[in-house]
Amino acid sequence: MTRNGRVRAATGSARENMWRAAQVVGPYAVTARDSATHYAHQAGAYLKPRAQRMALQARMNYDTHLAPRMGQMRQSLPEGMDRAATRAAERARIAARRARETTGPRIEYARATVGPAREEAAARSAAAMAAFRGGVTAREITRLARRKQRRARAGRMVKWLGLGTLVSGGALAAWRWWERQTNPDWLVEPAPPTEVAETSGTAEESEAVDGVPMEGRAAAEDKPQS
Repeated sequence: MTRNGRVRAATGSARENMWRAAQVVGPYAVTARDSATHYAHQAGAYLKPRAQRMALQARMNYDTHLAPRMGQMRQSLPEGMDRAATRAAERARIAARRARETTGPRIEYARATVGPAREEAAARSAAAMAAFRGGVTAREITRLARRKQRRARAGRMVKWLGLGTLVSGGALAAWRWWERQTNPDWLVEPAPPTEVAETSGTAEESEAVDGVPMEGRAAAEDKPQS
């Protein structure tokens, strides 16, 4: 067996083993997920009323025991210290609100940035699982990736060609408009009329007199009269 054959056989066996492992582990994973969801609902149903009762009890204890003492302590404090504490609390609230307003958009931007990457990773993992289950070879995946890259390059080339054609057409139209503005038709001087030599009449007169050519007329005059 050649080296390529051994590599192909090893790849096929690894893919088959992963597919079998996925088939074996799949039902257990689904069962574990359902069990975790059920237990989470049960825990929420059990702890939620108790947490509410504990919060209500803590609020009642505060109103009963701590609130009067806090009021007495504030009354016993000097007037300047009370005002300083009030201003400090107000500044703390303002700082917290500003921090929330500043970090909120950044957090949203980070989420929007991470979202496509997460979707791309999920799509790639799903494609990898489909490739392992469907028997897609690495050569076919590489071929598809190269085809996608070629399509992307062709799209970019068509876009740049269209942009170059548009820019060239705009430059040509602007040049023609500028040429018309600098050299309008009404500024161009008309060409002087050409004089036609009136030699047709003299030529005809020299060629024939009374319909008889000049050469024939001379021969007739030289002939002796009978």
